Amino acid sequence: MTLGALGGQGPPGALGTRGADLDVRAITKRFGTVVAVEAVSFTVRAGEFFSLLGPSGCGKTTTLRAIGGFETVDEGDVLIGGRPMGRLPPNRRETNMVFQRLALFPHYSVFDNVAFGLRMRRLPASEVGRRIAEALARVELGDLGARRIGELSGGQQQRVALARALVNEPRVLLLDEPLSALDLKLRIQLQEELKRLQRSLGTTFIYVTHDQGEALAMSDRIGVMAGGRLEQVGTPLEIYERPATRFVAGFIGDANLMEAVVEGVDGETLVARVGDARVRARRQGWEHVGAGLTICVRPERVRIVRPGGQAHVLVGRVEDRAFSGSLVKYRLAVPGLRLHAAVPYVHGTPLFEVGDAVAVAWDGDQAVTVPA
Repeated sequence: MTLGALGGQGPPGALGTRGADLDVRAITKRFGTVVAVEAVSFTVRAGEFFSLLGPSGCGKTTTLRAIGGFETVDEGDVLIGGRPMGRLPPNRRETNMVFQRLALFPHYSVFDNVAFGLRMRRLPASEVGRRIAEALARVELGDLGARRIGELSGGQQQRVALARALVNEPRVLLLDEPLSALDLKLRIQLQEELKRLQRSLGTTFIYVTHDQGEALAMSDRIGVMAGGRLEQVGTPLEIYERPATRFVAGFIGDANLMEAVVEGVDGETLVARVGDARVRARRQGWEHVGAGLTICVRPERVRIVRPGGQAHVLVGRVEDRAFSGSLVKYRLAVPGLRLHAAVPYVHGTPLFEVGDAVAVAWDGDQAVTVPA
């Protein structure tokens, strides 16, 4: 079966609202004394696949529920198609939601599960039948309408939940970690199918996940959340290559994070002191001599060689090694630091052994600075 990226970077909410399906404006939600979401703003274009990504408890699901009207915000507002939602209930918003727990009716057939919302709206039977046939065909369940939910696999149940949401023709589809309960192989398959489906329909998707790989693979843009706040909005490539905060740098993919002090600026790179060594990193524009900051370098950008007096290197030893086929992953101990390197494996290339002395380096434009 086949169900069916990049956008502009900027501060959260910087995207203009023209042509937007969704505009979240400084929403705050409190539960008693706990601030679950604090002044979160972002805009989603019509037809965009936008993901809210973050660890458990960061406020992403609360944000999604506020968009759908399942939570009432204490401050701010949500606009859908330019129309303020205020306190409108879910059934009066142009949204539909696929929950983490699919909330299917086990004693209903596939057809009756998908038909539930349409029947609540008292649509003619002919219209209900036509829409259900189209929705089931889109998710390739057209021949399973008579099956009971308990007779379906986990992946098929997921498709029923999607069909039930899509049959109502929402302007914005909200998805709360819908693949998290599936095994890895099926989850990867459905990631691809869901992305293809979204592209073929052109429906705006707002997708909540804690899985960085899932968000990077599926999204046009990503909003990274932590502690109820929106840390950064950008394309997958932008967030990976140019993280705006230390949290984003550490949460998206693997990263070596090193505390450093700027000693000099040289064109588009800077020289910083890490412990007793000097290293290079790409400038962002806000750094100055004497500033404390964090240097982020991805493991695949790290080079390890035999020690030999090279400039701008850290010297240490191999602490551990793991062979994974296409890569050799090393854990390196240097004074005051643990670093990771992921080196492509080439047949016949000698490997470093645990305990070997090594020099660790990277090209200056392959590391980036973030605030300490």
